[in-house]
Amino acid sequence: MQLYNPGDYRHVNYLWDEARANALDPVERLVYRSNILGTDQRITNTGGGNTSSKVTLPDPLTGEPVRVMWVKGSGGDLRTSKKANFASLYMDKLMALQAIYAAADVKGVKTPMEDAMVDMYTHTVFNLNPRATSIDTPLHAFIPFDHVDHTHPNAVIAIAACSNGRELVSEIWGDEVAWVEWQRPGFELGLLLQETIRQNPNLKGIILGGHGLINWANDDKECYELSLTLIEKAARYLEAHDKGAATFGGAKYEPLADAERRLIDLLPTLRGLVSQYNRFIGTVQSDPTILEFVNSHDAARLAELGTSCPDHFLRTKIKPLYVDWNPQVEDATALVAKLNGGLAQYRADYAAYHAACKHSNSPAMRDPNPTVILIPGLGMIAWGKNKSESRVTAEFYNCAVEVMRGAEAVGEYVALPRQEAFDIEYWLLEEAKLKRMPPEKPFERSVVIVIGAGSGIGHAVAHRVAKEGAHVVCADLNGDAAQATADELLKIYGVGIGVAGTGLSGSGPAIACAVNITNRESVRALLDSVVLAYGGIDNIIVTAGVFVSPDKTGHITDDKWRFTFDVNVLGGYIVADEARAVWEAQKLRGTLVLTTSVNAAVAKKGSLAYDTSKAAANHLVRELAVELAPLVRVNGLAPATVVDGSTMFPRDRVISSLVKYNIAHSEDESTEALRAKLADFYAQRTLTKLPITPADQAEVAYLISTDAFSKTTGQVFSVDGGLLEAFLR
Repeated sequence: MQLYNPGDYRHVNYLWDEARANALDPVERLVYRSNILGTDQRITNTGGGNTSSKVTLPDPLTGEPVRVMWVKGSGGDLRTSKKANFASLYMDKLMALQAIYAAADVKGVKTPMEDAMVDMYTHTVFNLNPRATSIDTPLHAFIPFDHVDHTHPNAVIAIAACSNGRELVSEIWGDEVAWVEWQRPGFELGLLLQETIRQNPNLKGIILGGHGLINWANDDKECYELSLTLIEKAARYLEAHDKGAATFGGAKYEPLADAERRLIDLLPTLRGLVSQYNRFIGTVQSDPTILEFVNSHDAARLAELGTSCPDHFLRTKIKPLYVDWNPQVEDATALVAKLNGGLAQYRADYAAYHAACKHSNSPAMRDPNPTVILIPGLGMIAWGKNKSESRVTAEFYNCAVEVMRGAEAVGEYVALPRQEAFDIEYWLLEEAKLKRMPPEKPFERSVVIVIGAGSGIGHAVAHRVAKEGAHVVCADLNGDAAQATADELLKIYGVGIGVAGTGLSGSGPAIACAVNITNRESVRALLDSVVLAYGGIDNIIVTAGVFVSPDKTGHITDDKWRFTFDVNVLGGYIVADEARAVWEAQKLRGTLVLTTSVNAAVAKKGSLAYDTSKAAANHLVRELAVELAPLVRVNGLAPATVVDGSTMFPRDRVISSLVKYNIAHSEDESTEALRAKLADFYAQRTLTKLPITPADQAEVAYLISTDAFSKTTGQVFSVDGGLLEAFLR
């Protein structure tokens, strides 16, 4: 097969760097090849596909040269995989498994033996490599070439999922590529590939019906270039047959000009509806590509068929929910009614699908709600246990749309039979993979807004809830400070898996928003941004506050008094009042934490406006607990003086306090050193004699937001080291 030159590719990216590859050992070259293949999502989807190389290495026991296959292991992603993500297996031991399988086949127990063979792979492991092997291992082992790429390119799957796919393979690639009918990945498929190549030694690749592409070479660069060439040929063929404006039967509906506003209004209700079993995080897509599909005449028919590639419907389920709503005629009330009805029917259909297809040892039915919802005029909403998962789900359905586009251009799109789809979705090996995953963190399915996240207590709270898996909205009057905190979280917890070129909302596990809580429009804009990013809101923790220093006579002006109450009291009320609509639309339990102060219970000279505002905030906590019950728990966090990291303790106020309390200090000392002296002074007034830190406050703010305090509301928790003056009376 004539390969394309590096500069001739139009539908894939040629990324091979000869100098970089030549500096790597054979296994590192495999990792490199995998990464550059996975970087292009037109070649393979997130977590999908696998690559392998067969190399000669010294046996760790004998020192003798042995053939070893390195292959991407279970659960890895080509784009991000490192050497640790690859399994290493003795080739002679792998090939010896064929005799064991054949003997079992003779006994008529082929199906259970397929799964049993996966456990046998552990007996073939080279050098005690702990990486779990993939179910695709035999596909690579039994192909008699040194390097194998198995990918899921949209263009190729379009051929593989087409009614006349076998004929198209011959037309596009001639006799250098073969077609094999759909078969579940595993030992039997590996044997089928081996036999197909034996009978056709000139083959360069095979199209796996309904699945994807596998190709090979004895040189790794040649294997990479062959992968790109095979994909490019398919993409060019589809491009030449594209139906343009007539794709998917042409447009049936028009996009809505106010789609974003409508989505913001709809998403909390929708999130509540799909979260009846498990809370979900959403990802919205409403770019022209997805709208072309959901607004088309054929969308309902194609959506009902479901996806084809096994990797797709493991994320997207057997099918999406398509809502038969006319955006040009029907209103939002009609849409919600159709969503209610559609979701009820979807859950019933899914239960029937599970009941009809399950085997005696099948896992119990999983959450029956859809993970993809298609709404004409608005677009697609994908759901997952966290943002990363919902974005990947959206990515996979984008792939499915492209597959359907290509298949419908050259034939008729065909999905996998329901039983085959079920046997993949509820495969015991997939269930075992799910059970190997780490347990969910307490806040993994939660959206937590931290107002005041730019510094001090809020900064510490943002980090604390992020540690527990929360999707953290870092909000602050200082937008740059909020962004800095969000950037810190993204550096620690990752930016999430993006979906390049799809128009998906770009949020990951943390986002930043500027907000002025004394301004209702600003708070509303914050909540709108959060809803659009994640689908809804679960917990809000307000740490924003202000202390206005009095003048030398001990007074503050009326406008500063008013400003103190606006921030410390009115701000908390506005946040609660605006968030209330979201919570009530979701009908999911949430929490609100307002930061008050132990000063609310201690009368003293010099902080009249601040102390009385915090006393009002304490009672606001109690009033809001009544107002928002039973859906939302409201509690207060009452810190003692937290000096470390607090914007309310700039250098001049620290020095003023040191002077006030006759604490020895020097103007030459650093701000941190001066703060430490003041913090220690405050600590000595408490029973524990320990300085109060932002982390102390963050721990309590987090705890009272969790289910550990599910029966507690209307309370104010003092975190003051044991300040006698603040004891309840």
